[in-house]
Amino acid sequence: MLNILSQNFSLVNEWINELRNVEVQHDRMRFRRNMERIGEIAAFEISKELKYREVVIQTPLDTIKSREIAVQPVITTILRAGVPLFEGILNYLDRADCGFVAAYRKHDANDYFSIKQDYLTCPNIEGRPLIVADPMLATGASLIEAIKDLLTNGNPTQLHIVAAIASRQGVETVQNAYPDARIWVGAIDEQLTSKGYITPGLGDAGDLSYGEKLQR
Repeated sequence: MLNILSQNFSLVNEWINELRNVEVQHDRMRFRRNMERIGEIAAFEISKELKYREVVIQTPLDTIKSREIAVQPVITTILRAGVPLFEGILNYLDRADCGFVAAYRKHDANDYFSIKQDYLTCPNIEGRPLIVADPMLATGASLIEAIKDLLTNGNPTQLHIVAAIASRQGVETVQNAYPDARIWVGAIDEQLTSKGYITPGLGDAGDLSYGEKLQR
């Protein structure tokens, strides 16, 4: 199931405009905060999909029956670009457990790439909702590889994928691999370049958040 958060022209559109805008991108704190905001909106929407249980709350005057999340999710991200989006989700689902995957594109002399995944740490996800934050869903290759390894830690009750911007091709690739996944994206771009970059996209989300890296 695909959910496009900017479809109804909400504030998400303004945040995505700023993420894309080369006149604004130089402000790293603003870039990271806009990623966080998209994560927060996604977390709010995901919360509607979670299972709830009845609880009794004691107020200063009386008790009241209410509901709370029955099973806390596990929130994961792909380092390093995914951290601001992940933080936004965690801001709202702040009782969740967390996992991390280190994966990256290893580029050759012609700027073509393969996916390298060197590190994964994750709690038990058996019987829990799993949320994976990946800011740019381009080809879907690194995301599928990360999810495959995350699932060695148990079978989740739900799989939610959150991206700020996704390519249509990447979404379809992930849907084919995980047809039951709920995919939440800020916006969809229709094109990938021949080298696997989303266009118009926004550039390198990791570099824009934290500065350019030496390794390519």
